[in-house]
Amino acid sequence: MSKETPCVAVCMIDPKTKLCFGCGRTLPEIARWHAMESTGRLALMALLPARMADAGLQPIAGSPKRA
Repeated sequence: MSKETPCVAVCMIDPKTKLCFGCGRTLPEIARWHAMESTGRLALMALLPARMADAGLQPIAGSPKRA
């Protein structure tokens, strides 16, 4: 069964904010993504747009993936 993911296949970490330019997650969040409960993933996904905006990052366009 596949899990929803915010990944857009643009995996580059901003050295200043430590956030992925594509999805806004940190490396530890990306690493534990598949071990997280669905509710945890959905909660984190809800925070990502504001997190990116607060960090002054514009998401790099990509295609949303299913993991």
